[in-house]
Amino acid sequence: MRNIGRALSITLDGQSLKVADVVRVARHGERVSLGPEANMRLKAARDLVDRLVAENRVVYGLTTGDGALKNVRIPPADSRQLQRNLLMSHAVGVGPPLPKEVVRAGMLVRVNQFCQGASGVSPPVAERLIDLLNHDICPWVPEKGSLGASGDLAPSAHVGLVLIGDGAVWWKGERRPGRDALRDAGLEPIELQAKDALSVLNGTHFMTGAASLVLDDAHRLLLTADVVAALSVEALRGSRTAFDPRIHRARPHPGQVASAARIFALTDGSGIAESHVLCDRVQDAYSLRCAAQVHGACADAIDYLRRVLDVELNAGTDNPLVFAADEAVLSGGNFHGEPLAIALDAAIIGLSELGSISERRLFRMLSGFLSELPAFLTRHSGLDSGYMLLQYTAAALVTDNQLLAMPASVHSLPTSADQEDHNSMGWHSAQRARQAATNLEAILALEALGAAQGIDLLSPLKPGRLTGEAHAAIRETVPSLDHDRVLEPEIQVAIDLVHSGKLARIGELARPLVPA
Repeated sequence: MRNIGRALSITLDGQSLKVADVVRVARHGERVSLGPEANMRLKAARDLVDRLVAENRVVYGLTTGDGALKNVRIPPADSRQLQRNLLMSHAVGVGPPLPKEVVRAGMLVRVNQFCQGASGVSPPVAERLIDLLNHDICPWVPEKGSLGASGDLAPSAHVGLVLIGDGAVWWKGERRPGRDALRDAGLEPIELQAKDALSVLNGTHFMTGAASLVLDDAHRLLLTADVVAALSVEALRGSRTAFDPRIHRARPHPGQVASAARIFALTDGSGIAESHVLCDRVQDAYSLRCAAQVHGACADAIDYLRRVLDVELNAGTDNPLVFAADEAVLSGGNFHGEPLAIALDAAIIGLSELGSISERRLFRMLSGFLSELPAFLTRHSGLDSGYMLLQYTAAALVTDNQLLAMPASVHSLPTSADQEDHNSMGWHSAQRARQAATNLEAILALEALGAAQGIDLLSPLKPGRLTGEAHAAIRETVPSLDHDRVLEPEIQVAIDLVHSGKLARIGELARPLVPA
């Protein structure tokens, strides 16, 4: 985690948090503070909660049990114990711990959602969550347990345990008891008040935080996919005509138009393309000719997730919601993860399809009868297997993504004595999306290796300026394949290159050559 200890840089107000802010805090350690207006909204909502509890009003979650126990009255004297009990009873996650960046993203989103002023949480709870972020104390949160319905209950409870001096954390590179980490950081456990635990538990913050990181990755991978496809167009001596802006103005889906313009610009100035401009091959295979249509549809599906996150990052997803100006506390269902679940499932389909068409281009480059290149991209076929097995790995990863792309949001199992009878499974969608993005990184890296080798084999013909830059970036880290050698380390280097965003940044340099 970088940049811990820097000056405050992100001020939460419950209204303006962006995906880029989540990435800065979760991945790069940016510090966080509460804005003055957020503090005022937190206090106003809390004052109403305190008054209703003092008057012993019947309000779900304040003076009653939760879930199927909604009809059990809780006297004010027991309200604090109820909060501790809720955290302890809900901390039932299992499996390996979530990555720190996912936990940090979830905590940040939860605090920002508090700042909308509709939660009624005690201000010290919000402040302590910010303390955990700024001190880089990361709760140990097991991976599995959320159904994405009444909020991300299980993972949120493991965070909540740390607030009260329980649970476990990652701190300074090791797992430690939460109480010890708080003490060593000069922080005290929180004494929970009525509604506090329910506010920590209810909400879509873990789904939203994880989805924000997925969206950041997906943007990088969309750009990378266009760059790698352009390299494959070069290696396979494909036609640039398929990316002519006139074609895409006739069917102006936003993602398609952008992808086509990018690939057209990336291949500009290509000596390889110029060498076969008068050939008798009228049309390329779909994996080349329709690359912009497929990449563009994937981009538009992923953009749906962006639109959902624009709302969700600054939404009230608690239950009940507190409306201080109206002196009302209303029970509803804003914690339900369905908007995120469907959007994440759509994004996974997009990620899966980007990998699917990538593998087809790699297959063509490896098949001499399809590519006009040496079989398996080696000059010594038979003695050497060349890149034959790259496609096997790509096919395995594509299959994995196709299985992950089965929507989780169409499944549901009821919970809490059938009070919670429809669950979104949005956390499953978020977890699958993270894995699909990781798989896609590897698939694109494999295609990039094949395309770079194909371009080498076309020498002395030269690719375009930007495809040439991409080819050079690959060759800076992985040498051309002359004879068989152990490829696994080089594959990992290529994956790291994709992950670094270097190829994506080349994609960002590609600008439309003809006004759209």
